[in-house]
Amino acid sequence: MADPIFAAMRAASDGMSAQSLRLRTVHENLSNADTPGYRRKLVSFAAGVEDKAVAVKDVTLDRTALRRVLDPAHPLADADGYVDMSNVDMIVETADARQAKRSFEANLEAFRQARETYSNLVNLLRR
Repeated sequence: MADPIFAAMRAASDGMSAQSLRLRTVHENLSNADTPGYRRKLVSFAAGVEDKAVAVKDVTLDRTALRRVLDPAHPLADADGYVDMSNVDMIVETADARQAKRSFEANLEAFRQARETYSNLVNLLRR
């Protein structure tokens, strides 16, 4: 049986890694919000994969319709003068970034508490 303190630290570490990738993906989406044809990337998670409490299952492309903009002067415009822009919604991405940041911070606090518990246990055993 694994040590519950180390298991808690490992679970928190796995959560931080997953949320870190999610945050990087959100920032990539925000960076490409004005890139024609860019499709928003979505991160999905899975529990208990490869001995991890949580892991990134997939990074997929959002298949919702691209935003069409009338700009006949644009080099990528079609015959009708429309350009397919990205399907990134800045409000959704900002909300996702906040949620990923809060989840990362919650995992960080859980890691700190487990580390402090382990440190206190070691100090008790030294006495």
